[in-house]
Amino acid sequence: MEGVHEGSDPVNAGVSFGQMALMIELSANTEKRYHPRSLRFIGVIAIRHCREAIMRERFSGSMTTVAIAGAAVGVVISASITPASAQAAPPPALATPWGEPDLQGIWTDETDTPLQRSPKYATQEFFTDAQRAELDRQRSSMLGRERRAERGTVADVAGAYNDVFTPKKRTGLRTSRIVDPPNGRLPPPMPEAQKITAAEREFRVALLQATETCKNKESPCSGGRYDPAPSPRFAEPPPRYNTATINRYYGPEDASLAVRCLMGGVPEIGTLGAIADRISFRRIVQTPGGISMFYDVGQGQGWQRNIVMDGSPHLPASIRQWYGDSRGHWEGNTLVIDVTNFSAKTDFQGSRENLHVIERWTRTGPDTLEYAATVEDPTVWARPWTARQDFIRQNDQENRIYTEPRCIEGNYGLPGLLHGHRIEDLAFAEGRGVDPRTISTISANEGEPDPLQ
Repeated sequence: MEGVHEGSDPVNAGVSFGQMALMIELSANTEKRYHPRSLRFIGVIAIRHCREAIMRERFSGSMTTVAIAGAAVGVVISASITPASAQAAPPPALATPWGEPDLQGIWTDETDTPLQRSPKYATQEFFTDAQRAELDRQRSSMLGRERRAERGTVADVAGAYNDVFTPKKRTGLRTSRIVDPPNGRLPPPMPEAQKITAAEREFRVALLQATETCKNKESPCSGGRYDPAPSPRFAEPPPRYNTATINRYYGPEDASLAVRCLMGGVPEIGTLGAIADRISFRRIVQTPGGISMFYDVGQGQGWQRNIVMDGSPHLPASIRQWYGDSRGHWEGNTLVIDVTNFSAKTDFQGSRENLHVIERWTRTGPDTLEYAATVEDPTVWARPWTARQDFIRQNDQENRIYTEPRCIEGNYGLPGLLHGHRIEDLAFAEGRGVDPRTISTISANEGEPDPLQ
């Protein structure tokens, strides 16, 4: 995630990743569900064996019946597979004391699934068991942020968070979270959306032209060129409200949303590998006539949304909110939430104030919750698209969600960054330093490609 590393302390890696994973694997009680925030440095290897049987049963498309012999024998004596079409009716939905479907608890996705399907899987919707095992093997051997960049470089400083803080989970069943379109890919972008994306990219590259990033032809300068003279575009505002990392700190809004502690949003579906996607939980609390969801993502960038359930219409179009305006109702056992009125200062895959999301939350078992989000914005995509996730309930006694956000970047890091840049400006003005516009604050951060992508 761009920008999140600035102003953060490096991790003391005195104990190796493998040693920590082994200690946890040997000591964990597999009868309990642990909040992955407390186990996040385990990675794929430490959790794979104790969860494999459980996850296969949860997500299986067929029903397996196992008969166990008497205690003296203690072995399986029969097993039968019933096709999905012949399954018995699902058990009655869990209900609150006032009769509504009960969605309460702490929920997370315990597997990694990319938002978009890799072209190499074409029309394949689900991985085979052999493919998942091979992907787990490949991903568990990736060094990721354990590989240190050249000491003293921007890339080295930006790598403050190693893989202890950016864990990988087991490979999920699906080849993509997007289930519609059937190819698992985002719909084609609209021409106007392509234009604004290109304009933002051109602006970011221009601010890098006099830096080592362009001189060394690193990926953030892709499409640009090196010029020792700083770009005159430093004096320009961004093409639209800035949400990403740019090579300028004239004010707080030059920083990315992450550095400003403005993480999260609806739908809460991140990019594979982003720390806010790998560490993402939501606690659902219901009361008669109301539902609240608190999201604990990344490294403390928590946020809350309240679902209005009284049947009232959306807010007037002139009122815009960071997480949109959520209006919910029940359709059988499914909570359906219609979300509009997003702020133009937010961004989800390029969509801003015209974003419209319809969420469907369905309790599918005591410990499982299905989430589907249909997203549309006619100014960004040629058609609506739908993504799906399967959440697993976490042990309420073994886990804690801290409802006060603990984002260090906005509290200390961002003021420090702004102060440091003003010191550089002063030194240059007094002839004691280089032109700050020739200094890159953006790291290429080029690591191993994830086999899931």
